[in-house]
Amino acid sequence: MQTLALMMFHSPQIAIPEGPTPHIQLLLRWIHFAAGITWVGLLYFFVLINAKFLPALDASTRIKVVPVLMPRALWWFRWSSVVTVLAGIWYWMMIVGADARNAQASGGGAIGTFFGIWTLAFAIEMGLLMSPAEALKKRPVFGAIIAAVVIAAAWLYLALNAHGWESNRLLAIGIGGGLGWFMLLNVWGIVWRMQKKIILWTEASAADGTPMPPEAAKLARIAHLAAQTNFVLSFPMLLMMAVASHYPMFRS
Repeated sequence: MQTLALMMFHSPQIAIPEGPTPHIQLLLRWIHFAAGITWVGLLYFFVLINAKFLPALDASTRIKVVPVLMPRALWWFRWSSVVTVLAGIWYWMMIVGADARNAQASGGGAIGTFFGIWTLAFAIEMGLLMSPAEALKKRPVFGAIIAAVVIAAAWLYLALNAHGWESNRLLAIGIGGGLGWFMLLNVWGIVWRMQKKIILWTEASAADGTPMPPEAAKLARIAHLAAQTNFVLSFPMLLMMAVASHYPMFRS
């Protein structure tokens, strides 16, 4: 009993890491997690709930709900995506820098190919969505093309960063973070651009009875396809985040 009592009142052993780097990395990961929960949570709300909720409303109710709900929800959606990605990239660049210094190499290629490959992947997707060819926007066709593009982008990133010094964390985040970069571009380059017009038209309709233009349905469909793409890609993105620290599967 005395031993148990002593154990209960024994001071815990806490060792705070020395130097600024561990503290900066912890702060970045904390910000990344908090902002990411907000971003992905709102993404799931839009795709799983709101996409079914708004069409179920009658027109008079919808023109009242959209101007109130969507601007606020989309503000948090798009800015949480920025904070998530910027904090994650900063943290990843610290990993790239450490790996490169340990190998007396340059991390410029890992960073340059990251932005080049994943931005090109987004450009291909945007080309599909903005194309006048409606067949390319049918879900099976569009989904198959985007899957091929994403798989090719991940393979190319690994192939171009196979010098022997890149760690599992660097490569896993190079793919998962690349998906996050792709998704951020989707948010700002497609979803927000489409939704901003729809909100303005809906506000005008609520204010003076102006009918919604015919292209509103087309823009809503494009925004929904982009949001669905982000929804699907969020799962491999989160998987790669887990792989980075808990499943050493990549060898450069």
